[in-house]
Amino acid sequence: MKTAIVGGGCFWCLEAIFQRLRGVSEVRPGYCGGHLDAPNYAVVCAGDSGHAEVVEITYDAEVIPYATLLSVFFSIHDPTTSDRQGADIGSQYRSVIVANDEEEYWVAQGAILHAQIEWGAPIVTEILRTTPFFPAESYHHRYYDNHADAGYCAFVIAPKLAKAAARFGALLHTPLST
Repeated sequence: MKTAIVGGGCFWCLEAIFQRLRGVSEVRPGYCGGHLDAPNYAVVCAGDSGHAEVVEITYDAEVIPYATLLSVFFSIHDPTTSDRQGADIGSQYRSVIVANDEEEYWVAQGAILHAQIEWGAPIVTEILRTTPFFPAESYHHRYYDNHADAGYCAFVIAPKLAKAAARFGALLHTPLST
């Protein structure tokens, strides 16, 4: 099993999609890329810690390659907006990939070039070299599954799930319910 770390807006959105992909065994929301040793949601949301909201994806590379994970990643968020995704504004919502080694770094570079063609606007996704991952508080885990009727889930996450299901349905091990 391998791990990949990406951030593209609210970690609840990313978690809801990645946890339904075949070959993914676990998705944990958390924080990366900042200067504090023990970030928490309040500090990260204040915008002064330098951390991004991310998900750590544990996956079987024989079933779903890293490049495929990045393809999904670039299709489920807007990598052309700096420090925001929709109404979520702040550096914690920036687009980021954490490269755990040189191979992941170059695959991420290639994914950005491919996304550039697809999006047609400059990609602002940041590639970080290996950086510590700090798990988010337990109430963030499986947020969509536990709160699907909440406003944010219904109006922000559900449409992203539908978009992912339409484009990546063959990669799913569970239906993306909306």
